[in-house]
Amino acid sequence: SFSTFAGNPYFIDLDELVKEGLLSEEECNSYDWGNNDQYIDYEKIYLSRFKILKIAYKRSDIGANKKFNAYCKKNSWWLHDYALYMSIKDFYGGKSWIEWPKEIRERREEALLKLEEKFEEEIEFYKYLQYLFFKQWNKLKSYANRKGISIIGDIPIYVSLDSSDTWASPELFQLNKECKPIAVAGCPPDAFSITGQLWGNPLYDWEYHRFTNYEWWIKRIEQSCQLYDIVRIDHFRGFDEYYSIPYGALTAENGTWEKGP
Repeated sequence: SFSTFAGNPYFIDLDELVKEGLLSEEECNSYDWGNNDQYIDYEKIYLSRFKILKIAYKRSDIGANKKFNAYCKKNSWWLHDYALYMSIKDFYGGKSWIEWPKEIRERREEALLKLEEKFEEEIEFYKYLQYLFFKQWNKLKSYANRKGISIIGDIPIYVSLDSSDTWASPELFQLNKECKPIAVAGCPPDAFSITGQLWGNPLYDWEYHRFTNYEWWIKRIEQSCQLYDIVRIDHFRGFDEYYSIPYGALTAENGTWEKGP
């Protein structure tokens, strides 16, 4: 996932946008989504989904939408970085941020200001997608709760290296001066795998989190509690001890257990 806070635009219901007059059924059916009801063709979704959502965005009177502006203001602490990240990522053909030019990788102020101006529309588009996602999600959750159904949300303990979380807040993770991981996550060899599991996620700098009184984690759990009725962290074990594998290792065999918070 490119963000631990953002919703997946693939889940935005196009039928809802048709009802709102932002899309037509003909437009939705004009794209090739695949014809197998038992199989999701993610490549076709990737190539089509954002194109049709861009049409809806163009037809939306965003500037006059008070709810959209209120949503952006309330979520500004993560939303702007995410939208900027996705805009830059698109510009560089999907490359991970650790392959971007140094001044962007290191978030130098002058470079970011130029990019914010250059990608103004794209940034707003990605914010709009999040507005749509959470608008629809909240509608679905309210319906479920009215029917006596509670929703369990399963969140992973780690975030992706290729994410706005890591790019926007490198101080939260065990990264070196070049913004590359010092060590990554995984688990040691066991009966299921003789070389262990090399997940590759950046590890947290728990000393920094302790210094900030775990502010980022509190925000993460707080948002999860708005999305779900019950939150499960996968795996909670990692808060006690975590397995640390040197960055660049080809397997998880030479990692070490480190004390968590």
